[in-house]
Amino acid sequence: MDWLMGKSKTKPNGKKPPPEEKKQYLELEYTKIRVVDFDLKELVVLPREIDLNEWLASNTTTFFNLINLQYSTISEFCTGDTCQAMNACNTIYYWYDERGKKTKCTAPQYVDFVMSLCQKLVTDEEIFPTKYGKEFPNSFESLVKKICRYLFHVLAHLYWAHFKETVALELQGHLNTLYAHFIVFVREFNLVDPKETCIMDDLSEVLCTPAPPPAPAPAPSPSSQNHVTER
Repeated sequence: MDWLMGKSKTKPNGKKPPPEEKKQYLELEYTKIRVVDFDLKELVVLPREIDLNEWLASNTTTFFNLINLQYSTISEFCTGDTCQAMNACNTIYYWYDERGKKTKCTAPQYVDFVMSLCQKLVTDEEIFPTKYGKEFPNSFESLVKKICRYLFHVLAHLYWAHFKETVALELQGHLNTLYAHFIVFVREFNLVDPKETCIMDDLSEVLCTPAPPPAPAPAPSPSSQNHVTER
């Protein structure tokens, strides 16, 4: 199973909406909203006592569950009518089935394919072993990379097509934190080709930088400090 990234084409009338107008998710009032405000890199660095494959398996499974949950919050708005293609920015993602057949599907169909595949892989004891002493297969790293690549597609689509609904649900802080955590993780272990994630580099640059500390409260003026109420 593989993927293909295609470019959308300008319509015959030559009109194409400016992409910057659609990037509501880059506005400061939204990017500053996070669930946590510490350096996420501390969460993804491999602990000394943990096996690399165990760490990758644990984190990949967690990201699958969290991204699946995040998508479910707006799934009612992601339909075959509203999202006729699985797109993000100027990219359209096509699905390749096990026979290598290329399919241009709607976004909800694509996400369903992604989540079904991920669910199948992370629950396969031969691929993601949970029993002590069970070894990981030689193909484990390549399968983790495949899962992460597909999960990135889902995150990118959430921002590009459903950020407005996410804001309406007041879940942008959760989405921002999840996205930043995921990007820092895949960068740490080189799990997704930068050419794949470059379409969201503007957002990654903002969100993967630790949020600045809140501004200190203004000090009270001398007049207010020395004020004495007379009785």
